[in-house]
Amino acid sequence: MKLHLPLLSVAAAVVLALTVSGCGGAAEAGQSNESSKSGNEITELRYQGWANQVTFPELAEDLGYLGDVKLKWVGNTTSGPQDIQSAATNQTDFGGAFTGAVTKLIEAGAPVKGVINYYGADEKNFSGYYVKADSAIKEPRDLIGKKIAVNTLGAHHEAVINTYLTKNGLSQDEIKQVQLVPLAPNDTEEAIRRGQVDVGTLGGVLQDRAIEAGGLRSLFNDYELFGTFAGGQIVLRNDFIEKNPTTTRTFTTAIAKALKWATETPRDEVIARYTKIIENRGRNESTANLKFWKSPGVPDNGVIKDEDFTRWEAWLNSSGIVKDKLTPSKYYTNEFNELAAAKG
Repeated sequence: MKLHLPLLSVAAAVVLALTVSGCGGAAEAGQSNESSKSGNEITELRYQGWANQVTFPELAEDLGYLGDVKLKWVGNTTSGPQDIQSAATNQTDFGGAFTGAVTKLIEAGAPVKGVINYYGADEKNFSGYYVKADSAIKEPRDLIGKKIAVNTLGAHHEAVINTYLTKNGLSQDEIKQVQLVPLAPNDTEEAIRRGQVDVGTLGGVLQDRAIEAGGLRSLFNDYELFGTFAGGQIVLRNDFIEKNPTTTRTFTTAIAKALKWATETPRDEVIARYTKIIENRGRNESTANLKFWKSPGVPDNGVIKDEDFTRWEAWLNSSGIVKDKLTPSKYYTNEFNELAAAKG
């Protein structure tokens, strides 16, 4: 789920980039937007997409919610942490990642802030942690000394697993004995079946296909652990927000409206719209996996809450990402989401 790079390395890269580039580097990187200014505000936003997927900003643009604000695709990202790193260093204007990655980046000094939630889990859309059907692993304590495949270390799945084990009474010393193995998501199902790992993390299309093939059993999933929850935020740079408040409001509210549309619109219509968007943008992509789309998985039209951050506090502290008590308000704002104001 858009999370493929370790948080420590990403945060270090951002700090290095901010130090090396300085103010002059940031201004130079932002010059590509000069021609897009209307009055004093930028109205063309650079961003990275995802192959074979439609992001909520892209959906918002297609639905006409962005108005005069336009998106400029500059390529596809490889991960959530890389995406927000690009935004922090002014290579793009916005990016999205797991809450823990956003927290880590800001704690490392990156000048960004979350403005809206953009992914999460619900009863239809979640990540599961699977074993072979005949595995002896039945309960959390059985995982001590075992291997669990995750797409990367230090990100969403590590946080979920750590929280699952902590809530079920394992100490941090015991949790350290559970070995997390970085493995490409496309290889995880086969690794479980071959016994190369004891447990594997599966989500989205990969999870659907594995279940359809049979022979695997779900140990737990993140929806069972947390219920419906938001997993990550889209961030903007603080200087961008300050200089472009109207564009920020238009952009953020448009995404909220797109989330609402995707939540309330019949599934077949959403898939048809996504298919049209992918086919019309000419990036040589496949629409085959769209048939597995179930729901946006994002509650409350993207409104960010303190609990979206405090949910991970124990893991953030045990990982050394946050040294003191967590202060969620330093990481996000709902000021620019008009649907949040309406709800309030």
